[in-house]
Amino acid sequence: MRELRFSKEIYRGEDVDAALRVFEKYGDFEQEATDDAWVIRVSAGSRARERRLAGELGNYALGLTIRHRGVS
Repeated sequence: MRELRFSKEIYRGEDVDAALRVFEKYGDFEQEATDDAWVIRVSAGSRARERRLAGELGNYALGLTIRHRGVS
């Protein structure tokens, strides 16, 4: 299992949720909200697959966040 932490100061919860919907068919995800972060735990059968899936999910969530914040 691999854990990702998305800072609430940077990421919108809606963008993290949208990224999860895109990748949900490729693995299993557990979600948790802390005071300062959205925490996502990724399980995908092998460590290599979990690492790749976590990376893709993180990149996608970041891309959505940049798009919605208008950062260039």
